[in-house]
Amino acid sequence: MDAKRVLQHPRTVFVGTRAAIWLPTVVAILSFATGVANISDMQVGGILLAYVDIPPEIQRAAGFTGALTGFLMLLSAWGMRRRLRAAWFSTVVLLPVTAVQGLAQSSQYSLPMVALSLLSLPTVLVNYRRFDREADLSTTQLAAAAALSGTLVYGTVGAYQLREEFNNLDTLTDAFYYTIVTASTVGYGDVTPASQQAKLFGTSVLVLGVASFTVALGSLLGPAIEARLSQALGTMNDSDLELLDDHVVVLGYGDLTEPLLEELSHAAEFVVITPDSDLAATLRTQDLHVVVGDPSDEEPQRQAGVEHARAVIVATNDDAQDALSILTARQCYPDSRIVAAATDRENTEKLRRAGADAVISPAVIGGHLLAESALGDADMEGLADRLLDAEDEDDGPDDG
Repeated sequence: MDAKRVLQHPRTVFVGTRAAIWLPTVVAILSFATGVANISDMQVGGILLAYVDIPPEIQRAAGFTGALTGFLMLLSAWGMRRRLRAAWFSTVVLLPVTAVQGLAQSSQYSLPMVALSLLSLPTVLVNYRRFDREADLSTTQLAAAAALSGTLVYGTVGAYQLREEFNNLDTLTDAFYYTIVTASTVGYGDVTPASQQAKLFGTSVLVLGVASFTVALGSLLGPAIEARLSQALGTMNDSDLELLDDHVVVLGYGDLTEPLLEELSHAAEFVVITPDSDLAATLRTQDLHVVVGDPSDEEPQRQAGVEHARAVIVATNDDAQDALSILTARQCYPDSRIVAAATDRENTEKLRRAGADAVISPAVIGGHLLAESALGDADMEGLADRLLDAEDEDDGPDDG
């Protein structure tokens, strides 16, 4: 099934949204690994050395900062999972930086990182429109960021102003270093206060640092823990839905939906929109993607990714509700392919006028098969079985 999906939709696999996220993630891991490797191997001799005269200090800095760049790239990839535009911009900036760092580093392991960085950049650029979400920070997260930033500024500026009352603190870098090791409670002891005033200042930095770091970690780890618990309980979170691309959206749930989902499970990823929360919980226990909401509303359809879906299927027992769902999907997403099932044959044309590209009446098809079978003109039961097995028969050559 996976091989078939790759053959049918190579764009999704190689230049789709998921590729735009996972390729920078791999680059981040390689950057971090090569950066760590260069800490112990600081021999000067980068790839560019044969063509460009690079100062040894820059080459050593490229080795040291590779791990930091990799960490920043991981943060950007995490932001891209949430469709953040800021994360997309940072990734576009960091990919060339990792490539340049790899060229300047002396490690032979930098070559794969350089190649993958250059290959990842076009994929990320092509998917620009998919990362359109602004950063939605909570009040707690904004307060935590402000408190942490304020503590660092307060500690750095204050320590530098009081540098004569500290041992081994002469520069602004020393002041920043002292603030970090004090606020994080590391306390190496190489920079120490030499007066009562400096001790009081150091105590204030320690108290403010511990408080701000605690609030910052809580605001960041809290949502992550909540998402992990939701996943363990079978609840689909927004980031999982946002990664779907070239999938199928099923609007509503009726008698036709269960066999429909069984067929779709062998061919493509899909999302079901239903207003029934109990039904949604049951479907989620089966590892199915579900959005709880009215299928005829725009917001649930947006959450399900109708704009980027391969097709939209409407097949419930209520043709009137199906017509509303089709109207919403067609009005908001004009390019979507919409397929509908008409419970009553007289509603077939109405669903077409509502915006469906194709309308199938299971009752008409079933009646035709039953009539032909009763008259004995053909083996209708065998024809029905052949229709059900047609997909498996078509897949035979591909599997070979």
